[in-house]
Order: sequence, then C-alpha cells, then structure tokens
Amino acid sequence: MTVLLNDLAGQARRGFDPGRGTRFGSPAIVIHPAGPNRRRAGRSNEARLDEIVGLARAIQLDVRLAQIVRIRSLAPATLLGKGQAAVLAAQVQASEAEVVVIDAVVSPVQQKNLEDALKAKVIDRTGLILEIFGERAATAEGRLQVELAHLDYQAGRLVRSWTHLERQRGGFGFLGGPGETQIETDRRLIRDRMAKLRRELDSVRRTRALHRSRRQRAPYPVIALVGYTNAGKSSLFNRLTGADVLAEDLLFATLDPTMRAVSLAGIGKVILSDTVGFVSDLPTELVAAFRATLEEVTEADLIVHVRDIAHPDSDSQAQDVQAVLESLGVTEGEGVVRYLEVWNKTDLLDSEAGAALAVRAGPLSDVCLVSARTGAGIDALRATLADRLLERGRTIHVELHPADGRRRAWLHANSQILRETASASRVEIEARMTPDMLDRWQKL
Repeated sequence: MTVLLNDLAGQARRGFDPGRGTRFGSPAIVIHPAGPNRRRAGRSNEARLDEIVGLARAIQLDVRLAQIVRIRSLAPATLLGKGQAAVLAAQVQASEAEVVVIDAVVSPVQQKNLEDALKAKVIDRTGLILEIFGERAATAEGRLQVELAHLDYQAGRLVRSWTHLERQRGGFGFLGGPGETQIETDRRLIRDRMAKLRRELDSVRRTRALHRSRRQRAPYPVIALVGYTNAGKSSLFNRLTGADVLAEDLLFATLDPTMRAVSLAGIGKVILSDTVGFVSDLPTELVAAFRATLEEVTEADLIVHVRDIAHPDSDSQAQDVQAVLESLGVTEGEGVVRYLEVWNKTDLLDSEAGAALAVRAGPLSDVCLVSARTGAGIDALRATLADRLLERGRTIHVELHPADGRRRAWLHANSQILRETASASRVEIEARMTPDMLDRWQKL
C-alpha cells in the first residue's frame, strides 16, 4: 500500500527537491524561538539551543547556523514575525540550507507558510525526533512503533496538501455529488494503516507480557535503566554486563530495548534492561507508540535512573525523566524498593566539582556516583543494586548436612549470607534472599 504523506508536488513547485528530505549531510539551519512564555523552568535558551542542535546532528544534518530568535508573540500564520521570516529566508539562501529546524511545535499551516517563504524544508521539534527514531529503529517492533508515531503526526499535516488536485465526482453523468477528494483518500489510508499497526503492536504487547510472565516464573529480578538521552545508560549497561550495545556521545544512539543477564553477589542472576532515552517535550505520539516497550519499566523490580551529572542541566533533565515515569504510572509501591539514582560521568568533573558532588551525595542513600567510561564506582554500584533488591527480602535460618555442598553453594550464589557456622555434624546458615529466590529455594 502506498500512502502519500507529503505534498511532494507542492514542495517541487516551491523550489526544493522533495526527494532529499532530511537525508544525511543536508545543510541545515537550527533556530530556537525564545519568548516570555517559551522558557522552561530551570533551563536556559542557550541550553535548549544546544540540545536541538545535538538532535539535528544525531541524524547527520550539516548545521551551518544555529541561533536564538527572540519573539514577542507567536504569529498564527508563520510562527515568526514577517521581518524575522525575511531575515531567515536570506540566511537560508546565503548558507544554501535545505532544512530549517525549529525548536517548537509548528502547526501544519505554519509549516506550509514557512516553507513557501524560506524555500526550504521546515521541520519542528516533534518531526525531528520522529526522524531520529525512524533512522535508529532496528527491530521489527521498533519500526512498527515509529511508523505508528509518524502516521499519527502526519495525519494532521495534510492541510492543503492536495489543493492542486480538482475535486472528483461520483455517480454517473451530472447526477453524482462530490466524490472523495485526494486528501480524504489519504486520511482514510492513514487511518486504515494506523489501525493495522495498532493490531500488530497489540500482538507484540501480548508477546512481551508472555515473556514477562515466563521471567517471573523463572524467576529473576529485573532492573530497568532509564534516563535522559545521552546520559550514558548504554555505556553503563555494557560495563555491567560485558555487552556491546552501541554507545556513543550522541542523542538517541540506541532506541530498541536490550536485555542481558548479570550476576550480583548475594542475588545471583539478574536481568538488566536498557531502555530508550527520554528527552524534554517528548512527543506524545512517541510516548503512546512506545508504551509497549516502556511497559518493561513499569514491571521492573528496581528502576535505575542514570543521570549525566556533569551536564549543566542535569537537574532539569531529571525532572523531565520523572515526568515521563509519572505519565507511565511508575510509583513507589508500599514496602517495595523501586528507585535508585546513578550519577554518571563523574570523570568529566574537575577535582573541586567532584569533591562537592561527593559531599552532596553523601547523605543520600539512593544515589551512586559512577563513571561508566572509566569503571569508577561500578563495584559499589553492584553492591548497592544487590542491597536494594534484598531490602524487601526475607531472612531465613537453614541447617544443612556438611555433605550437602550443592544447596550450600546455591545459597552462597543466590542469597546474602548474614552468618554461617559449621561443625562436624551440621552447617548453620542465616541468609537473606528475595521472595522470588525464596520460592526457588523451597523447591530445591
């Protein structure tokens, strides 16, 4: 099925190649509209501009100009004022830019009017993030989720897309009324495709739920890594598990969730899950589309929030992650430990900042300082992960025969040994283990 989502003919008339789109290496201009109502609490306009530039470079756009455009009020027709749009058009021509990235939500009408004025492709923040996800999705599930999000986003952007086509007529002769216009056909095709994708994702969700139930029967504790994009989740994941998940200094370097087994002292086998990174103003289309993937977070025994503590906006990024977690319904259960913060990239701090950070983290029992790149603090993190999983565990007293080496070895590998005494006739062990491990022990 071919679904026409863009006004390719209209784009060609406006003077740029519709086939190029936002291909790798396309010259681009990035702007952040700054106004009295656009600044987020705790985040500067410069920081927002740096982030949108990073997002543009994540799909290899050649950013030739990045600037903050101060606006008094948002123009309904073009978002920017006439004078600002004219200046931007001159900059587009001078830099030979093919793409203009606007760090704002741009309506379909504003997008079309800006493209007419600038003679370049215009994409807003939501469209840019969707482009990144479209480039990075590797698994079948990821591609389904991204396509659904793209269609949801594009469904409202068929405004005036087919004004160059005449209205068709139905029936015979002059008796028939107006037929289905091309835009109505496209909308119907998009709705049909979205319905099909939702059915396929429902099947994926059921399969994922089945996998979770199998893991629960196994059973092994699940630790989910969450955090702002480029906080170092994948680097930490590789450090803990020895995996080779793509980890680069790049926004949204990895999208599809990855799960690996890791062994923790006193716990034994644990499943570690690396999830997609979050970002401020995460498009609602993506939150909805990736809900099946993010369900892994809601079912985890422990959530590890990885923060780039060396980033100047680390606190604001943490607030954005918390907002997404709250939207997923992730809360602290009564008597259940669900949350741990890992302050990563400590190696990027100078000695004075590092010392101040250690003082700041000292009184906090739910914070670990690490450097996934150098390995500093990883052993302490492993011990903390085991302690947090065991905090909701139970203490048992076991008496074994000295010859029962198999069960004694199992206890040492899968529980926290609190006390052990041995004599010629018996071995007494006091151990603490998670409820899941206790069930496994009772079945030995």
